[in-house]
Formats: sequence, C-alpha cells, structure tokens
Amino acid sequence: MSEETKEKAAKEKKVADPAAVTIDPATQEMLARAQELGIETVFDRAVTMKPCNIGMQGTCCKNCAMGPCRLPLPKAGIEGEDTRKGLCGATANTIAARNFARMVAAGASAHSDHGRCVAEVFLSVARKETKDYKIKEPGRLLGIAPHFGVATKVEVDGEEKDRDLDEIALEVAEKALAEWGKPEGELLYLKRAPAPLYERWKKLGELPRNIDREVVEIMHRTHMGVDQDYKNIVKQCTRAALADGWGGSMLATDLQDVMFGAPSPLQSEANLGIMKKDHVNIIVHGHEPVLSEMIVAASQSKEMLDYARSKGAKGIQLGGICCTGNEMLQRHGVPPAGTFLQQELVIITGACDAMVVDVQCVFQNLANVAKCFHTKLITTHPIARMEQENVVHIEFDEHHALEDAKRIVRMAIDAFTERKAEVMIPKHKATQIAGFGVESIEYHLGGTFRGSYYTLNDNIINGRIRGVAGVVGCNNARTKHNEGHITIVKELIKNDVLVLTTGCNGIACAMEGLLTPETAQVFCGPGLAEVCETVGIP
Repeated sequence: MSEETKEKAAKEKKVADPAAVTIDPATQEMLARAQELGIETVFDRAVTMKPCNIGMQGTCCKNCAMGPCRLPLPKAGIEGEDTRKGLCGATANTIAARNFARMVAAGASAHSDHGRCVAEVFLSVARKETKDYKIKEPGRLLGIAPHFGVATKVEVDGEEKDRDLDEIALEVAEKALAEWGKPEGELLYLKRAPAPLYERWKKLGELPRNIDREVVEIMHRTHMGVDQDYKNIVKQCTRAALADGWGGSMLATDLQDVMFGAPSPLQSEANLGIMKKDHVNIIVHGHEPVLSEMIVAASQSKEMLDYARSKGAKGIQLGGICCTGNEMLQRHGVPPAGTFLQQELVIITGACDAMVVDVQCVFQNLANVAKCFHTKLITTHPIARMEQENVVHIEFDEHHALEDAKRIVRMAIDAFTERKAEVMIPKHKATQIAGFGVESIEYHLGGTFRGSYYTLNDNIINGRIRGVAGVVGCNNARTKHNEGHITIVKELIKNDVLVLTTGCNGIACAMEGLLTPETAQVFCGPGLAEVCETVGIP
C-alpha cells in the first residue's frame, strides 16, 4: 500500500458494516442509506468508540473529589492477594460493587419514577381533577384494592353492599403514592409473592421499606467512606431491585390497566416497514403510556384526521419505539417501528414527521439526525429535555392531556407538508399476535368460566413444558443487533421452555416472526408446540 493510500485510508472515517452489526434486513438497508447520506448512527459510533478497559472492569472510582481513581488489572494478572486500592484505600471489590450499586439505583429510580407518574395521574382521576383519563377497568381496581388493605364492601343497616367505586379509587391512589415515601413498614405488594419467597427475603433482611428509601440508601452507602463490604453493598442492590419490581413497576402496571384498560390479544405488525409514505407518520418513543394514550386518542379524532387530509395525507400512522411502543401495541394494536437501536433509522427513512419522546432510552443524537430532515423532534417531560435548538419542548400536563396531544399531532401534520428528502421506507415487517395480559392468559388457559393457570401448571408437572422464562431487555450496539435476543429465545422454545417476553426483546421477536401461533410448529420442541397449538398462543 502506497503512502498516499495509507493516508487516505487513515482519513476515511470508519463506519459500521451493516451485515456485520445486525441480523435485521430493514436495519441493514437503513444503515446503508445513512452512510450514503453521511449521517452517523449509534452503529458507527460503536465501531469508532471503543469501551474503556478499566470502566469495563468496574474499577474506576469517581465518588469523591480525590478521584477519579483508576485501578487497572495488571497485564500479567493477579497472583495472590489483590492489592489494588484507591486513595482512600477502597479495594477493587468495593469500587466495583459501588459502581454496580449506583447503576441499580439509577435503574430502580427510572422504573419507579415512571410508576410515581402513573400513580399521580391516577390520584388526579380519583379526585376528578382531569377529564381526559378515566377508570376503564373497574374490575381490575376491585382486584388490586385488597392488596392495599382497601375494602370493596361496606355494611349498611346490617347488609353488606358494594362500596362506591370513587371512594375505593381515592383510597387506593393515596395508599399507592404512599409506597414511595412512607416512614415505616414495608411495601404492601411484597405479600403478593409466594410465601416461601417472602419469608426468604425477610430472613435475609431484604424487604424494601419504601421505594425511594432504598435508592437513597444506595447513594449513601456508596459515598466515600461508608459501606466498604462488597457483599453488603450487593445485598442492598437486591433490596432496591425488589423495591422496583414489587413496588414502582408493579404499581405502574396495575394502575395503567385500571386507567387505560387491560391488554387483550390482537394482531399487529413490527419493524420499519409499518411506516406509510402517504400518511403522517408519528413515532412515540419512551416509557410513559400516560402520554401515548392521549396521542392515540388525538390521532384517531375526526378533527385531526380531517386536518391531515386537508394537508394531502391519507391518514395518520402511529408507530412506537421501546416500551411506549409496547404499551400502544397491547391496548390499541399500534405497531412498533423498531427497537432501541433503530430510533435514529426511523428518522432516516425521511417519512417520520414527528418523533415524540418522553423519558428513558432516548438518544440525544436524534436531534442531530432530525436536522437533516423535516422531522419535528418533540420532548414532553420536564425532567427530560434536550439542549439542541431544533428540539421542540411541549410539556405534557395530565390536566390538559388531550389538548396537549392534539397540539403535538397538529405539529406533525404540518411537518408532513415540509418533506424534502427522498422517502425510503424498507418493506420489511412481520405479523405478530400480542397483548397477553394476566386476564387474557387466564382466559386462554381456562376459558370464560374456568380461567386459571391449571393448564400451565399441569403441563409443567407432566413435562410437556420444562419451565417458564422471562426474556426482556434492550439491545446493545456492542453486540450484533437482535442476534442475542433471537438466539436465546429460539434455544429456549426448542427445549420446551415457554417464554414471556416484553421490552425490546419482545419487539425483536416480533420482527423475527416469532410472535405468531404458526411459528410454534417450526421452532418449538414437541411438548411446547402441542400446548401452544391446543391453547392457540404464540
């Protein structure tokens, strides 16, 4: 190679090889388009930006002003005692545990703060302070009330009668919100766990006291000079995780079902091919169904549909990214446009008229990509703004929810008339059956009058099903897009393990065509395939 060629190669910016970084053909097509247009994506950054070796080991401490203290692993490895320590003497184990604990605290905070938002909206509903949200599932409310110690019956003149639903809702809302900061006791939902599991948590001293306290305690323990036993730090991680799972996240799920309706099985599609060239395309991204429910309502209103047609569009097409996408899918059949790593590619189609975001998993680089197109990037949450000037902030207020949603939809419709770049929408999309909630699963397994989990339990006992696995979570640009998700799920179902999936894993499975009943006969082991065919589930 000549010196001139070497110099030219050195100057050329490294970009991702589409075939090497994803198994999804739609993503491959859009990455090629992005590179033709000179637009950098997360896949390109993963090629040029290598992770810090010390950070990967978890041994860089920045928790006090004497740091950062870097404790690299010796090239020759460690023989005997690990003598690495920071200025204060913190060992590598302590530093790694502290760093991991702060990641747990951040994750628990994000999930649980979402739950707090839902609980606050539910309190507004119970107090009749908002007209746009209502109780759509009274039965669900009556089902969760006993977990809060809220009576659903009242004695009147010696006769037991149904208690007023509004009274029940208000008491449940107040007790739900108290779970974030009550001064004593433990989380109420912990008693929903199997008794042996609850007793094990209790014996180990891991019962969360309230949701916020466990996060605060992690931040305190991981400050300089506090908890310096890595085993004790990790124990608190478990407690914070339980506060999230059996606190904020579970509360959010229940209250969302009460307000927005319990999910039920429905048919939809998934992948970038769900977008329509002749429609106004609005992509909702994040984790707050409080927002997305109103976007759905606004986009289906006659007022907005008429306005879209007046601008030359045939209609309004909604799509989702991440968990907001799953929420809209399971209640309304709104198709997911893609996973976490496809959010930039949605805009690069040139057909995205508005990207509406709330909290979590939102790339700041969306603003840079949106500059290259007509797309309106709209932030909606007071705690999640972007610094770039081309980002529009419309703060979403539950007291004027539908009004705010219509303003957002109208902005997207106006943007439809400003499309400049050539539109390129991949044709790839897959059919899926989604929306399996607690009630619908019981119905599928036992019918209207005998809904239960006996069918599932019996088939685990007789060996047709070897177990149940929850497979969830995000993509990672450091690994091949969707490959890990699909490989694990296919291996599990091949071995007769029933998989429950949500998050970006669920979207990846849908894109791969795994979420249809017919695929059970192709990928499942004989026992699981027989059960899926009998019950009619994917």
